[in-house]
Amino acid sequence: MAFLPDGRILVTQKTGELRLVSADGATVSTVAVSFPGGIDANGQGGLLDVNIDPDFSNGQPWVYLSYSQPGTGGLGTAVMRGQLSLSSPTSLTSPAQIFQQLPKVGGNGHFGSRLVFANDKTLFITLGERQQGSPAQDLNSHLGKVVRINRDGTFPANNPTFGGASRPGIWSYGHRNPQGAALHPTTGELWVSEHGPQGGDEINIARASQNFGWPNVSYGCNYGAPYPGTDNTSCRIGGTGGVHAPAYLEPLTYWVPVSIAPSGMTFYTGTLLSEWTGNLFQGALEGTGVRRLTLSGSTITNGPGETLYTNLGRVRDVAQGPDGALYILSQTNSSITRVRR
Repeated sequence: MAFLPDGRILVTQKTGELRLVSADGATVSTVAVSFPGGIDANGQGGLLDVNIDPDFSNGQPWVYLSYSQPGTGGLGTAVMRGQLSLSSPTSLTSPAQIFQQLPKVGGNGHFGSRLVFANDKTLFITLGERQQGSPAQDLNSHLGKVVRINRDGTFPANNPTFGGASRPGIWSYGHRNPQGAALHPTTGELWVSEHGPQGGDEINIARASQNFGWPNVSYGCNYGAPYPGTDNTSCRIGGTGGVHAPAYLEPLTYWVPVSIAPSGMTFYTGTLLSEWTGNLFQGALEGTGVRRLTLSGSTITNGPGETLYTNLGRVRDVAQGPDGALYILSQTNSSITRVRR
């Protein structure tokens, strides 16, 4: 979901449709989109995330979309942008591709992908490792990375640099399949949530040049391994029992032994739900519903969090609206739920 300045909501659908929901939720229309390079909606692919330009109200009416794009070698996550007229929002005009994940590979899983604008108006893109594993450690590949680009698709001069051959734009690496991302309202750092294998779903702070360990370490277990106990100690991936540090950045929290399959996430900064101001909300596709996480600075203080709204089933996204309410996008119910007083 992405909120337009007038309160209407843009919603992506897997099959490639971009919907426009009225601010009161009463009507839904379609915004036509032409995807540069085409779109492939098989498996976990399709139309993924949506965001609007930070200067949308100031003469930059761009809408940004991520999607799975076919090409030489297979598929990869791509990002495009197009302009949207609020007075006649029937299509995205001037569509242009601004990023593509390389190399494209076979298979149709682990595309990521979230689009988050930093405070300096650069764009973070989270990218899955396409179920390939080891390319997440390969700096000459965009697989399993967070990249940072300018809004026009060029690369910021102050991006981290890596020795040897590396793809342009890489911000952090060693990610598996980050399907949630949000900017911390105080620090401005990018927080990401990503899928582990069996257990081991994580929340991380995607800091510049840092390595998050996949596939070398994980608090989860390889598929097919038994679950010996609540902490998965004997089957965790990695020679040190799955502990990431010191070689890799340690996650802020993780879920074991059962995955929640984390999706969209948001920091709540409003006052309408004042008891929750400063909390982090994390959607779940497997554990279902939403997890509410309490924070002290950059520390999560209530572990795996409080579980809310399991009646909504698989939650794809959760976001704070301009009215201060919390909006929850349910795949199971094909609905948007507004949480308010």
